[in-house]
Amino acid sequence: MPIKLAPGVITGNALKDLNAVCKEYSCALPAVNVISSEGIGAALAAASEAKAPIIIQFSNGGGSFYAGKGLSNDKHQGAIAGSIAGALSVHHLAKAYGVPVILHTDHAARKLLPWIDGLISYSELHYKQHGMPLFSSHMLDLSEDSLDDNLNTCAEYLERMNKLGMTLEIELGITGGEEDGVDNSGVDHADLYTKAVDVLQAYDKLNSIGNFTVAASFGNTHGVYSPGNVTLKPEILKESQELVAKERGTKVKPLDLVFHGGSGSEQAKITEAVSYGVVKFNIDTDTQWAFTEPVRQYIDEKRDYLMRQIGNPEGAEKPNKKHIDPRTYLANGAKNMTARLVQSFRDLNAYGKFEF
Repeated sequence: MPIKLAPGVITGNALKDLNAVCKEYSCALPAVNVISSEGIGAALAAASEAKAPIIIQFSNGGGSFYAGKGLSNDKHQGAIAGSIAGALSVHHLAKAYGVPVILHTDHAARKLLPWIDGLISYSELHYKQHGMPLFSSHMLDLSEDSLDDNLNTCAEYLERMNKLGMTLEIELGITGGEEDGVDNSGVDHADLYTKAVDVLQAYDKLNSIGNFTVAASFGNTHGVYSPGNVTLKPEILKESQELVAKERGTKVKPLDLVFHGGSGSEQAKITEAVSYGVVKFNIDTDTQWAFTEPVRQYIDEKRDYLMRQIGNPEGAEKPNKKHIDPRTYLANGAKNMTARLVQSFRDLNAYGKFEF
């Protein structure tokens, strides 16, 4: 790879260069939602093993959970505090693990913009103190708005973020299914497929302002479904790239694209999408299951040791402390989550491709 990355959080032109390299070598990076220190550690361990950068992201609900459910989120204060605390942890631990990280926030609909406002305000303070923002990028998901309203708001945010060296992810078209309390399972099927002309309009609106990525929908759906229930059409991404390149006279694949709802997708569709310029691949449901499965197995196998503090099949007075210690089963979950993310690096052609 013609790029050498430093451990820590990647921002600004370094992130833009990384995306360009990913497109040149037809690889992408997994983006994993985290809600706890176990998830952060699992993601960093995967990046270390795969020898590749990883995208760690917080949702509004994930940030609130990280802060603790005892902190109210009625004005997004829990999500703001938790996302900041988690991000600061990633900054420190990424260097300890020796891996590069893109630090991101996931879907923010219009009602969640106060959450993003709070995070950008903190990044402005962080920039003054450290010369870099707290987060690499934020996503605005205004896909339920009109295209003009969507892009006008995105332009306003990118103006502010660009001063800090931050990238904006936008969504065009709607990602189906349900995630983090947002339910799009009943949307019009046609809305799951972005029009190339809308992508061109987004390019024209944002390209002169700063760095941005596009989550252009091509049938994507959150969650995992039985075969046949989801029809992915990656050729929409190819059409979008070609239209922008032709109409604006750019180099090939001018757009940095995002694949949402990646869990459970066919490998052939993943590879095809990456070949068209996808640089970021969201994977959440698969990693949730990877974490949960060994925890469930542990509880099933140790059930008789988890019913009380004293007394188990080995004796009525035998203590169960080592069995009920949450570190035991949470570590099992984190280890399996790491393995699933390492597999994702392989699926995305990024395994072992980078130097840092």
